[in-house]
Amino acid sequence: MIARDLADGAVLRAARPGDEPGILACIQGLADYEREPDAVENTVEALAHTLFGPEPRAFTHVVEREGEIVGIAIWFVTYSTWTGRHGIWLEDLFVYDGERGRGYGKALIASLAAVCVERGYSRLEWTVLDWNAPSIAFYRSIGAIPMDDWTTQRLVGDDLETLARG
Repeated sequence: MIARDLADGAVLRAARPGDEPGILACIQGLADYEREPDAVENTVEALAHTLFGPEPRAFTHVVEREGEIVGIAIWFVTYSTWTGRHGIWLEDLFVYDGERGRGYGKALIASLAAVCVERGYSRLEWTVLDWNAPSIAFYRSIGAIPMDDWTTQRLVGDDLETLARG
């Protein structure tokens, strides 16, 4: 059980049906922060299916304060062929600017670390934009190390479709 009380009356908990609008608002907040305000194509309906459908493949922990979702950690399970164990990929971590400094971001990451430890997972991984100095400093403060020798690759759109068609 991940539920726990946080500062200022907030609660960290697993997302539940009905949280989709608040989660989507946080996703949009992250896109705005990352200077990609028009990039979000996700919908409340898509989130409902992804997070709470018959075969969920992604999961979310939320921080709720005064009835509003003020922070999220969206994640999914990975697998390392080298360790022979699963891990967690943190896709999105976001806390509204006005809610920062209360320990909510650290609590969200700590909740994922706890899942890793409880399940015997070997890794908790994520990416951060090179220009995001405040987040990088935060990640270093909790012991995260950069994977400088690795570069994220992405295949999308027409290139993805072309490759799929062979």
